Amino acid sequence: MTSKPKPRQTRQRAEILSALATAGDFRSAQQWHDVLRHESSTVGLATVYRALQSLAESGEVDAVVTDSGETLYRRCEAGDEHHHHLRCRRCGAAEEIDVPDFEAWATQLAATHGYSSIDHTVEITGLCGECAKATN
Repeated sequence: MTSKPKPRQTRQRAEILSALATAGDFRSAQQWHDVLRHESSTVGLATVYRALQSLAESGEVDAVVTDSGETLYRRCEAGDEHHHHLRCRRCGAAEEIDVPDFEAWATQLAATHGYSSIDHTVEITGLCGECAKATN
């Protein structure tokens, strides 16, 4: 895994990171913008989108894509450590998971095809226990 540079810290980015620290769930850029507006922030929606994308690229923010194609973000709890997610497709709850056999397989597969410095994302979706109970 290659380490990506962290984005430059700005007032807007600091406000976004502060909002992200208030909740552990995944939310869309629009939802995070609403949180900021309720906190009397003047950060614009376009800035929120750009900042979240940049923070996701640097590893400071986790990003997952829903079945409908929407990207959701949350503060990365694992820090700079590479990780994957098990996410409930109904309520959005997520667990960070360790998949060591997958890491070895991905590295071997890349090397077999002459690739190096690989990067990847693994996200497994399903229904969490609470949502599974609600559907029965």
